Amino acid sequence: MDHSSSEESDVSDSDIGVHEEKTYNQLRAGKVKVKHGNNTFRCPFCPGKKKQDYSSKDLLQHASGVGAASKRKAKVKATHLALARYLKVDLAGSLESSPQLATVEHQPPGSEEKYVWPWMGILVNLPTELKGKGFVGESEERLRAQFSRFKPLQVTILRNSTDDADYAIVKFAENWNGMKDALAFEKHFNVERYGKTDWNKRNCRRDDLYGWVARSDDYNSLEPTGKYLRKNGELKGVGDLEHEGQRKMGRHVGYYARQIEEKNKYLEELKLMNNQNGLKLERMMEEKDQLFEEHNRNIIELQQHACKDSKRIIDENLKLYEELQSKKHEIDRRCKELNYLATNTNIDRGKLVAEKEKNAKENELLNLANLKQKEADEELLRLVEKHKQEKEEALRKQVELELELDSRQKLELEKEQLRGKIEVMKMMGSEEDGTLKELDELRTKLEEKDDDMESMDSLNQALIIKNQRTIDELKEAKKELINGLEKMAGVRSIIGVKRMGELDQKAFYNACKNKMPNDKLKLALVCSKWEDELTKPEWHPFKVIETAGQTKEIIKEDDGKRQALRAQYGDEACNVVIKALVEMNEYNPSGRYPVPELWNFKENRSAPMPEAASYLLKQWKTHKKRNT
Repeated sequence: MDHSSSEESDVSDSDIGVHEEKTYNQLRAGKVKVKHGNNTFRCPFCPGKKKQDYSSKDLLQHASGVGAASKRKAKVKATHLALARYLKVDLAGSLESSPQLATVEHQPPGSEEKYVWPWMGILVNLPTELKGKGFVGESEERLRAQFSRFKPLQVTILRNSTDDADYAIVKFAENWNGMKDALAFEKHFNVERYGKTDWNKRNCRRDDLYGWVARSDDYNSLEPTGKYLRKNGELKGVGDLEHEGQRKMGRHVGYYARQIEEKNKYLEELKLMNNQNGLKLERMMEEKDQLFEEHNRNIIELQQHACKDSKRIIDENLKLYEELQSKKHEIDRRCKELNYLATNTNIDRGKLVAEKEKNAKENELLNLANLKQKEADEELLRLVEKHKQEKEEALRKQVELELELDSRQKLELEKEQLRGKIEVMKMMGSEEDGTLKELDELRTKLEEKDDDMESMDSLNQALIIKNQRTIDELKEAKKELINGLEKMAGVRSIIGVKRMGELDQKAFYNACKNKMPNDKLKLALVCSKWEDELTKPEWHPFKVIETAGQTKEIIKEDDGKRQALRAQYGDEACNVVIKALVEMNEYNPSGRYPVPELWNFKENRSAPMPEAASYLLKQWKTHKKRNT
């Protein structure tokens, strides 16, 4: 009959032996048909396979291969193991060759000959020289050496009820080779007619040793040999041992198949982790390169700006110096003219004296002003030097932080590589001394890298705190620089202080003059009103747009206040207010009040601190040369 799956669910790996036994009983009972003709066999558990007809040898090979496959389901393996057992045990006559059947011929179920397991042989009629009590161990070794060609593992001499050493038990290996040696041991005695049958004869010869393989009658004997066999062994048939070996092999195959699958899965996880770490490291290296490129680009831009500013300041100082020299020459010329007039006429002596006194007073005032200017210049010089030192310190800290970042990234890379090596060694599970020593060294290196990382984190934190302190000092220096420039602000100053977000009253008055030509009070009130509007946070007529991949804020064209201002006072007044509003939104959007900022009035742009400091230094040097 054809086989069909009568169970609703598959069996587990632990139940393979139970299901195999159940299927084997069904095959023996004839419930599952295997043979289809004289020399034709079919697998009842693979009905959908293209090849249906097998020879007995091919069907045995098919059943053994499927039963040993690791990727097959437990139920499929159990049924094919039962089929292989049925072919080897019950249909042995139909198989062309079988290694184990060539050694032992199976008997029908129920009459199978039982042997003592582990395989044991019995020796009787020991010679007198081997019976001494004091030489038992030596006698056993002599017997073992005598039958060494049968590869005995152990020889044990037994004594009977009269304390005579008439028996010896020979133990063989617990495998098929051991059975082969035991049968060869028995055959040796049978050929010489010193076997068990010869020993049981009444008139047997007593001139030499008798020996045979221990079986069920010896196991159940009341002699000392029976007691020893029952204590140290058990009865098993060859078929039972084959079946037990197949079950053990099936369990081992399943276990190692699961181990291989788990190892393969773990290897895949390690590969995935390694790929992720590689991608992470690649991103970190790209970010580091971008940071270095940006830093170099900023340094180049700062150097270019510094060169331009230095050239411009030098040109301006030369121009001022030429103007001062021309005035000095003019004064000298006037003094010479006065001296000439004083020597050539007495009529205008009174006027000349008055003119001299006036010039003397002007010179005195000029010297006093120069003295005060010199003191202010010295104060500014100190500020400039302080700013220069703080700038150099900030740049040095920035370089240290970048080097620290590079070292930290290298340490993280080395740690990831060490962890990967440790995981691979753990996965391989090697117990060789060299591998264990290398694993300990890798762990030690990983601990050292962790300590280095902790030290680097502490140093990095200290550098961050120090960098923040330097930034605060730079802000304070900028504040002092602004205060100094406000004190020395003059009409002809190129770089000074501008209040960003403050309404330009002069420009606003000029723009609104046409609308209110003769009403200065109303004009002042309108100016005050729009100054107040600029400080209100709720007036924020900006929208965000994106251009060339960057976002920026622009004024809304449809803002109500802007349209009302333009309609009432014109485009010029509206532009003055919008300009102040844009400055307020850029420099102080949260506070909404004007803030001071370094400003280049000649080029109408913000002046960086290096430019302002260079300008003040040049001014101080110019005044110093002029006064000397």
